[in-house]
Amino acid sequence: MSNIFISEFITSQALETLKARHTVIYQPDAYQDPKQMADSLVSADAWIVRNLSKVSKDLVDGAKQLRVVGRLGVGLENIDLHACAERGIRVIPATGANAESVAEYVLGTAMALMRSYREATLETLAGKWPRPTYSKCHEIAGKTIGIVGFGSIGRVVAEKALALGMRCIAYDPFIKQSSIAIKGGDVVMRSLSEVLANSQIVSLHLPLLPETKGLFNQGLLNQIQEGAYLINTARGGIVDELALAQSLKSGKLGGAALDVFALEPAKDLSHFIGVPNLILTPHVAGVTEESNDRVSTMIAQEVNLFLEKNT
Repeated sequence: MSNIFISEFITSQALETLKARHTVIYQPDAYQDPKQMADSLVSADAWIVRNLSKVSKDLVDGAKQLRVVGRLGVGLENIDLHACAERGIRVIPATGANAESVAEYVLGTAMALMRSYREATLETLAGKWPRPTYSKCHEIAGKTIGIVGFGSIGRVVAEKALALGMRCIAYDPFIKQSSIAIKGGDVVMRSLSEVLANSQIVSLHLPLLPETKGLFNQGLLNQIQEGAYLINTARGGIVDELALAQSLKSGKLGGAALDVFALEPAKDLSHFIGVPNLILTPHVAGVTEESNDRVSTMIAQEVNLFLEKNT
């Protein structure tokens, strides 16, 4: 029987699946206390995390029995992959398990931004009846969405967008084909500059890497089509928040939805106060009841399988 340490939330069903075969230490708030994590990792064969637990070299080096890290999500920037590789520790992300939730968030916020629901709500609550103003909004059908980063989530976004009657173009530096066939049609691959210049909606699905950190600075934001909408469900460090706020205030961009921030949990977002047509959410695009079930179930099964094969 192996020992599993879980330092963030996992569903009860997945937890019971793990407990049936292993000794489990479940401390969903342990990520707030590195010492607590270090103590719990001393005898752990497996460690299951979300995005708040820092799988650092110090913690990995101190976990002498650790053989596998299960990531309840897909981003790996909180995991020192080099330290894990040095020890031969397998890292398993829940690839694809939250794609449906993220894709729905992207298109749902795009619709909300294009119809200015937030501003319309505030004015209506204030006793106004701004029907003429908000009768000039737009439908999403027929618009072009530019998907920056065309992995598993980007492709689900494209499938749903095509089903809504949208056009899809994409940029991905790792894809060499001129087009990608997906359910509902073909997505033409373009350069980043072409995607930004020809899209009414730009959705980001890039990992946070040294080459993508701060990628969307003022210069790149200026390349986005006038009045377009930017949606970031990837990682906050990809977008320069101050530059984005300025682009929204000036009217260069028509609106934006941010689910991720340069620092999380985000404590100071004062640079976004007074910014028009902006939706901010606390890193929940991929977190729904349904996706939590899929993510937790996938990682519980994968960790179980790994431990059974490597015991």
